[in-house]
Amino acid sequence: MQGQEERSTSIPRRNIHHIQGGMKMAYENLTVAELKELLRERGLPVSGKKADLIARLNEGDDSTAATPEEAPQVETQEETPEMESPIEEDDNEDDDYEDDDYDDDDYEDEGDFEEWDELHTARQKPVLDESTKLALKMRSEQSKKQPKFRRQEWFRYRRLSKTGYRKPKGDDSSMRKNRKYRSPMARVGYGKVAAARGLHPSGFEEVLVHKADHLDGLDPERQAVRIGSSVGNRKRSRIHDRADELGLRVLNRRQIEKRGDL
Repeated sequence: MQGQEERSTSIPRRNIHHIQGGMKMAYENLTVAELKELLRERGLPVSGKKADLIARLNEGDDSTAATPEEAPQVETQEETPEMESPIEEDDNEDDDYEDDDYDDDDYEDEGDFEEWDELHTARQKPVLDESTKLALKMRSEQSKKQPKFRRQEWFRYRRLSKTGYRKPKGDDSSMRKNRKYRSPMARVGYGKVAAARGLHPSGFEEVLVHKADHLDGLDPERQAVRIGSSVGNRKRSRIHDRADELGLRVLNRRQIEKRGDL
């Protein structure tokens, strides 16, 4: 029994020492969880490393020692009806603050918002019926389940993985013979909904264009324009201007810097 009493008395519960004439805990011996509990009790922020938590607690101890004793909080809680008037004053202050925020003098020119307008323009949407919308939704769900069609031995040579799908035609091709652990081949069964076939994901019917004259007679509510890859910047800019006049959407529009004759 004496040995047990000696052990219990020899283990200190918490190390407490004097710092600048006041009693402070040795925060370094505490864990991070205990430090955070102390910070929550004092209403201090909990984020940061252990050294930051200790420094925050020490600053709180210094501030409480320097400031005089505060009045008890019981009196403030009892005087509930008197708290209505300052709340109304705060509301009036908020109204004045909002009026100051929306003062016209804060903005020098109206052109300050032009940069925001150039960031994004809403894309034109087609006018579709319910059956076409349902077909487009069904096609997107089917395409998610469709496997990736890859060329034979795409994993062996890097150039084959970039060239897309090719049908295997060799006599000894394991992929052509549909053996196990081979890439799937494109077949008729992977076809999508016929009503949405050939439509852009937005729902437009794509029309390939190489001249500005090809835009005449197109329906802007159903059809969209895709400019050919061989068209130059000069003719492309004309197609852009003509499409904007007719209200047609250009699917592969480019930003062309007009220089010289362009």
